[in-house]
Amino acid sequence: MVVDMVNTELQEEELQQSRKAKKFNLWLGMIGMFMMFAALSSGFIVYTASGVDKGIKTTLPNAFIYSTVLILLSSVTLHLSYKAVKEKQFAKQKGLLLATVVLGILFFVCQVHAWQVLIERGIYFLNINASQSFIYVFTGMHLAHIIAGLIVLIRCYTGAAKPIPYDNNLFRMELATIFWHFLDLLWIYIYVFLLLNQ
Repeated sequence: MVVDMVNTELQEEELQQSRKAKKFNLWLGMIGMFMMFAALSSGFIVYTASGVDKGIKTTLPNAFIYSTVLILLSSVTLHLSYKAVKEKQFAKQKGLLLATVVLGILFFVCQVHAWQVLIERGIYFLNINASQSFIYVFTGMHLAHIIAGLIVLIRCYTGAAKPIPYDNNLFRMELATIFWHFLDLLWIYIYVFLLLNQ
């Protein structure tokens, strides 16, 4: 009996340590992503300051505005889903998670549509005005992280549907919420940066 209690305590301690490590790795990854986008921003500023190109010189597609609205809405639905887990309202959690996934997919579709609009305007990834290529670089890198975010959200949904133990469900949701809110803020930064450098 005492041995079982000790083993249980050790397992609980290991689980807590594992969760702390995962959360630390997430924050480390997000700091790395932010630094990467900061480096890209600096590269763009230095490049345009050199006088080779005078900025992007194009009106950004309206699809970027719709993308912004969609990702903001998805952050709201995910926050409400996380709140539902804490209140143990699992049906509500699943519904709001599904809504978040759908909004994330729509964000992806809007971004691809924005690229189509740019191509129709004759703005390609490789062109004479290389500063225009930065639109594709910024949005493409962000979109790659959105795909990763969607995989995380789908994993949360499957975990809620099984269902997995409450503590695991809550922890998954916490990490997913932190990461998705970060992607939301990152997109706003990218969009504002591109707007200011038109």
